[in-house]
Amino acid sequence: MEKEVHEQYEYARRRLRQKKILYFHFVLFLLGSLFIFIANRFFGFGANTEQNWCIWAITIWFFIFILHFIKVYITDRFMNKKWEREQIDRLVALQQKRISQLESRINEDTENKI
Repeated sequence: MEKEVHEQYEYARRRLRQKKILYFHFVLFLLGSLFIFIANRFFGFGANTEQNWCIWAITIWFFIFILHFIKVYITDRFMNKKWEREQIDRLVALQQKRISQLESRINEDTENKI
């Protein structure tokens, strides 16, 4: 019982840390994008390039943020320790079933030969 409570606490703590880092990434994205836009538009940083580099930089950063969001809120939400244990238990059960089938087949073959 105590181990289960400790695991739940650790899982909650890890999820909270993931969300906290995601929120920090979002704030950093907003401030960084604002800084890049202002540097390009008002201070002429990168003005000698033909393409609008700041839009590309912000778009790439936004794509990375979306991947981070998907990892925290979709992937890690469903594929946690409980999911891992269930998958391992399922695979072990399938292996044991296959082993028992092979053992019964071997036993039948040896009985038929005798």
